[in-house]
Amino acid sequence: MPHPSVYQRCAVCGRATSLWCSRCQNVGYCSPEHMRSDWPRHRSHCHTPSSLYGSTPAEPEYISVNATLFLANEERPRVISVRCRPPQRPPQRPSHDRCLPVPALQPYFDAPPDNVVLTQGLNGEPLRFPLHIFYSSSARNRSSPVNRAIYHITSGAAPKAWCGNVVAFKFNGARRQGYTDAGSSDLPALSAYFLSYQ
Repeated sequence: MPHPSVYQRCAVCGRATSLWCSRCQNVGYCSPEHMRSDWPRHRSHCHTPSSLYGSTPAEPEYISVNATLFLANEERPRVISVRCRPPQRPPQRPSHDRCLPVPALQPYFDAPPDNVVLTQGLNGEPLRFPLHIFYSSSARNRSSPVNRAIYHITSGAAPKAWCGNVVAFKFNGARRQGYTDAGSSDLPALSAYFLSYQ
């Protein structure tokens, strides 16, 4: 599977982007809207790396990682500990393949959240530790409150209001094989993303 480059083209409009489908990690999109609009076409080609291999039944051992929570009704983001089920790797699967832990996000979302991978920080420089952002695309349609924590860190200058909760994880490196603890050092890159999101 080719490694997604830092700069790739949106499958819908062709604009350069650093975001891609977090499920298959092979197709680029410039926005969550373009990702959703392309889903009917992309669905038949979209496979998680683990779905290409057989699975070995085993009881998963959960791990915990720190993530940044932007709770809709709080003024400031906070670091939380999230339980993650480690990926199942069959014996024939090389250990260097990407296969992500599955975070338990039910306390923060009432339906499976959308997600996007952020690989660029301020001024477009590549992030050494990309960020995995989970959010609810339907929160705005359901009249969920504007996320006050995001409003606060962007000083209200974001062109599009973020609604509902947002949780950001930090990958353990550019190859995105797992998560490492997120913290306050990730806020500038997250703020830049919230400010540039159209």
